[in-house]
Amino acid sequence: MTPRAWSLSAGVLALYAAACALAPLWLDPGLLRLAGEVLLMVAMAQMWNLLAGYTGLISMGHQVFIGIGAYLLFYVSDRFDIHPFLLVPVAGGAAALVAVAVAPLLFRLRDAYFSIGIWVFSEIVLAFASKTRALGATSGVPLKATRLVDVEHFARNTFWIAALLAALAVAGVYALMRSRLGLALMTVRDNELAATSIGVDVGRNRRLAFAISAFGCGAAGATQYMAAMFVTPDAAFDVNWVVVMMFIVIIGGIGTIEGPLIGALLYFGLREFLASWFSLSGSLNLVATGAIAVFVMAVAPRGLWGWARERWGWQGLVLRRHPPSST
Repeated sequence: MTPRAWSLSAGVLALYAAACALAPLWLDPGLLRLAGEVLLMVAMAQMWNLLAGYTGLISMGHQVFIGIGAYLLFYVSDRFDIHPFLLVPVAGGAAALVAVAVAPLLFRLRDAYFSIGIWVFSEIVLAFASKTRALGATSGVPLKATRLVDVEHFARNTFWIAALLAALAVAGVYALMRSRLGLALMTVRDNELAATSIGVDVGRNRRLAFAISAFGCGAAGATQYMAAMFVTPDAAFDVNWVVVMMFIVIIGGIGTIEGPLIGALLYFGLREFLASWFSLSGSLNLVATGAIAVFVMAVAPRGLWGWARERWGWQGLVLRRHPPSST
């Protein structure tokens, strides 16, 4: 990055930090929770984009990592009386370990078979959680650690955790894609055979991306349900988590850092607008957003950020590398 780009990035980060620090003073509890939800979805969408946009693996089962992260936080916090805030990174780590464990089997599958395979795995974990009494079975489980806490204090700190996760997801994916690993991942995405021929370890790089993506979704899922103070298997392992991630990434621009940011703002803006003005909710809301997604894909196949970049030459967070000078 050029010195000017570094200065601009530092300025944006400072503004973001200031806005997040002051948000609990400006926003009422409902808006603060909505803002936290937006930030967590930005983190999840960036993780899905890391896998689909930069590695070439389309996952239809990433909700499994959201559910694993949430249930681990609830179970460990309630069982061992540990503050849930301390368990957010542990929840992400547990999701990453599960991803590493199932990767050898899932990576034997290709393209649509991988998408179906990870979705089936998610359904298996959902069935297990639904039948396990220690996890509340189908009724779910509350977060006991929140019974004696100050609700406003808890909501404020949960929002700040969501803000931190969103910032780490954006900055982390950008730094990763600027590294040698990121270059290897994009090489694998573009041409697996060519990547192998130049010495790229395809399996290792995909496992790393898969584990990082699972970690982010696990930590975000744990924070999402920690804020709600209750989790059920049908909610935590709901396939609509992935549907929303796909909508956000594809609408904003797959394979870009800015795309999930734009897509998340558009998705939540549409959701609130349709619910407020047309009283649409649930499945009708999904139908409406799906129709909008089809329209955007028809007129802007590379997403809104890709369209803006082509039309006006906007660059944003550039991942392009330049060859060394011959002189």
